Amino acid sequence: MTYQDYLKEQRELAWRAELRKQIPAKERTSKERVQMPEQDAHKRSSNHEEVNLGLTAEMAVNEAQRCLDCVTPTCVEGCPVGINIPGFIKCIETKDFLGAAKVLKQTNALPAVCGRVCPQEIQCESKCFYTIKMNKPAVAIGNLERFAADYERESGTISIPEVAAPNGFKVAVIGSGPAGLAAAGDLIKAGCKVTVFEALHEIGGVLKYGIPEFRLPNYMVDIEINNLKQMGVEFITNFVVGSTASIQDLRDEGYQAFFVSSGAGLPNFMKIPGENYSGILSSNEYLTRVNLMGAAKKEYDTPVFLGKNVAVIGGGNTAMDSVRTAKRLGAERAMIIYRRSMDEMPARKEEIHHAIEEGVEFLCLNNPIEYFADNKGYVNKMRVQKMELGEPDVSGRRKPVPMIGSEYDIDVDLVIVSVGVSPNPLIPSSLPQLEMSKWGTIVVNKDTMQSNIPDIFAGGDIVRGGATVILAMGDGRKAAQGILTYLQEQKK
Repeated sequence: MTYQDYLKEQRELAWRAELRKQIPAKERTSKERVQMPEQDAHKRSSNHEEVNLGLTAEMAVNEAQRCLDCVTPTCVEGCPVGINIPGFIKCIETKDFLGAAKVLKQTNALPAVCGRVCPQEIQCESKCFYTIKMNKPAVAIGNLERFAADYERESGTISIPEVAAPNGFKVAVIGSGPAGLAAAGDLIKAGCKVTVFEALHEIGGVLKYGIPEFRLPNYMVDIEINNLKQMGVEFITNFVVGSTASIQDLRDEGYQAFFVSSGAGLPNFMKIPGENYSGILSSNEYLTRVNLMGAAKKEYDTPVFLGKNVAVIGGGNTAMDSVRTAKRLGAERAMIIYRRSMDEMPARKEEIHHAIEEGVEFLCLNNPIEYFADNKGYVNKMRVQKMELGEPDVSGRRKPVPMIGSEYDIDVDLVIVSVGVSPNPLIPSSLPQLEMSKWGTIVVNKDTMQSNIPDIFAGGDIVRGGATVILAMGDGRKAAQGILTYLQEQKK
């Protein structure tokens, strides 16, 4: 730590100590967690506007005042990108809302995104003193992050993080999802020349094609991306690395290191009879058609199945996004078919709660075993089998066991399969020497995100096989540091 950093830390500690004196801990702990306003469930189930409406300034200040300003902020330990959580919350408490946004941007390139879609309840908020020691609701860190980012955007005074002088390094980022954007942000700050190559026509990866606008509006993703552009990041769309150009082609153009963040866009299916009938598709395809290609808007011509009896197979966040989207597109019966119980469901509790409010039907402890079709080949019925829970499996969840003789049929005219994804195979297939796991993920050093090919780093779903936005961003930040260290060593 430099002397200047030491002085800065001491000033912040003194400032926080003074705030503690102003509002005693007893008064802070007596406050109830502020609840974010939401759209009425009946109204929102037929529109694509955001469900959560955001905090007012008064609400945000009241929630910030709940923070106990712990001497050892364990909440930061739960954040994969290392946000200075006490710092930005204290700014909100003193009504320095623009300052809060500035603190966030020191480590997080996408605060408006993370404030909306990160599962804070199992990350930073799970480490909050209230949760650990007092059995009370944690400080609403995610809601406050969203407030700070939204306030800055709506104020018209958007701060752009400082960028170091050019260091002569040229880095290619493959994929513009959360991992790639996080890496690009840190690399450009360090002075690298950064180009992000995106295979699709829109920048944003899963943030654009995988998350519905009622959870994350596309224009907010565009604003975050525009900040990176203003910092100097170059984006090239409709460019498939491994096809449009090879890694070696890019090396020949002067790129000295690569961060592969091409995601896990290859959908998994269950391989059961009838799965190839029309009207049965993956959640990836369904959500991409709606979110990225405008199928939900009447003025667009993108075809998408609009079922009245829609079954979504799976229990994760993508399954919730799919079934809630189907509801908004006119489904009269929108169902989640999940082979375990509600307690084992991996989706965020908030998303499950919202889905129930919107009229989604949950058929837990059920599993599809066969599909049937009409004489034109369109699915019209699915056969499911009831399940019961046995002993825990390798994931720690109790294993679903079929109940013999429990099969029954359900009328359906659209089935969306959301049972997981596999890594995009294009980059690995173009680099036969790249070390891969048996699951098709790139093997990396978990500290630096470096692969067995020295100039190639990787992170996000191409390494994890499927994870959250914030974990992908954490990989991107870690990879950026690994790339900088590698390039500096190469320069010696």
